[in-house]
Parts: sequence; structure tokens; C-alpha cells
Amino acid sequence: MRRLAGLLVVPLLLLSTAACGDDNGSESTSSKNGFPAITAGAKFGEKPTLAKGEGDPPKELKSETLSEGDGAVLKNGDAVQVNYLGQAWDSDKPFDNSFDRGQPFDLTLGAGQVIKGWDQGLEGKKVGSRVELVIPPDLGYGAQGQGEIKPNATLVFVVDILKSTTIPKSATGTAVAQDNIDLPKVGTNTDGKAPTVTVPKTDPPKKLVSNYVIEGTGEAVKDTDTVAVNYVALTWAGGKKFDSTYDTGKTATFPLPQLTLKGLKDGITGKKIGSRVLIVAPPDQAFGDKEQQGIPKNSTLVFAVDILAKM
Repeated sequence: MRRLAGLLVVPLLLLSTAACGDDNGSESTSSKNGFPAITAGAKFGEKPTLAKGEGDPPKELKSETLSEGDGAVLKNGDAVQVNYLGQAWDSDKPFDNSFDRGQPFDLTLGAGQVIKGWDQGLEGKKVGSRVELVIPPDLGYGAQGQGEIKPNATLVFVVDILKSTTIPKSATGTAVAQDNIDLPKVGTNTDGKAPTVTVPKTDPPKKLVSNYVIEGTGEAVKDTDTVAVNYVALTWAGGKKFDSTYDTGKTATFPLPQLTLKGLKDGITGKKIGSRVLIVAPPDQAFGDKEQQGIPKNSTLVFAVDILAKM
């Protein structure tokens, strides 16, 4: 996601380096095969603590299932929810973990939303599993590092795979008449390709528009949900596209509580999973009087959003 990543309150996984405290778990596992030992909190669902790595870190990605679940096997394109703890190979102090936040992390596997070691190391693992990853620098943050993570750091993660959802390629359901000639028209194709969006040469609406183009049959989205979407985003003026998941072939994951563009959040909330929705966000519910990544100030924004799945 190129431009709309900036609409989330916090950066995507591993760009946040919140410190975490100690754990008083009772179990431990021994270091073996180049994996640092879990010294407490060894069970799935418990916040773990990790020992330092011993000796030189491995130069290749290592992924070990510590306890195997009986759920679905993860594949690229799945929407996945996890808890995790991460630290550097040469440290026993975590740089980030989701256990303390009490909020699991959502990602689309293989979509490039996380470092490559995650996408590669979690593929093929089962839901309900606890996995330990040792990630070399070239599959992590490389020579530039990130926050507390030093340049050329080897990273270690313990990841609990909580659930996964297979993401459909397109909205499906009943096409809804688009009778208002003063609103954009959105294509109703369901082949997984980008729908056409034609913006009329009229003045934009002054209030938020959120209309079904294709009405799905899933449950209504709540403003606390995380959803997987495909979308095309344009400015009303000139119908100029400024972002599209279809251009990269990768869906986006929107945790709605973290989505700061009010018109987009409100336009998705209340709509059914499986639907395609036209959203027109006036400036006061978009970027207002500030230029944003080449989008002129006071722009009305147009979105065609396929709400594909909910985590």
C-alpha cells in the first residue's frame, strides 16, 4: 500500500519499537538448532521471554514450529492475525511485542506489509501454532536498521498464529443500480481486476457518500473491525487515480480503529463483508486544507472499495 499507509495511526508491524517488561512464566525450552531458548512463557498464548542467541547468528532464515496447531495452513494472500514478540539476536531485551498491547496484529501474508522474513517464515505454518523465527539482516531491516533495531541486526521472533482467513479475489453479490448521474459510476466486474471508476464533470457532493455498488451477504462491518480490502482511489477533480491495490496485486489490511481518514473509515463501517462500495469523501472528511503526498488541498476523494474479509 503506497499512499494510504499514511492513513493508519501507527506504522505497520515492526516499525513500532515499543519496549516491553518482564514475564513471570513458568516454563522454558532449550536452545537448539540455532534458535535462542524461550526462558519463560513457553506455551501458546503466553507472553514469552527469550535468551540471547549463542555464537554467531545463522546467515539464512530459520523457522521452527515450537507447538503445532490444528488449523488451516497459511498461504500467501491469507489475512492472518498473530501475537508476537521480537528481539535482536545479541540481546535479551525485546524491542516490540503485541502481548503487552493486548491487541493482536493483522497482516496479509505475502503482501509485503511486513519484513520478508515474516512472509517467508510463516508461509505453510498452521493456525494455532507457535513459531520461532530467526531472520538474517537481508530479510529484516538490512544495513539501515529501524528505530531500536541496529543496522545489520539478526532478529528473533516468537509468533502465535491466532487465525487466518482466505481472502476472495473480488466482491460478490447483487449489483445495485447507480442512478444518480451526479455521482461516480463504478464497474461491477467480479473477476478480481480493478473496476472502472468514472467521475462526472459536476461539482462534488458536500457530504459523505457511501453506496453499495455490489451488495454482499456477509455481516456488517463494525468500526472496531479489521478488514481486508481491494480499492481504487481517485481525486474528484480530473478523476486522477492516486492509489490502487490492483496495481500491486496485493490486498490491504485496514484496522479501522487506526484509520485516520474519517470518510474512508465511516464509509466502510456498516457495510457488508463481500460488498463493493463507492465512497466519496469531501475535504473535511479527507485531508482538508492540507496537501497530502501530491493530492491538492481541499480535494474530494473517491474510493471504490471491495470489502473482502474481516479478521
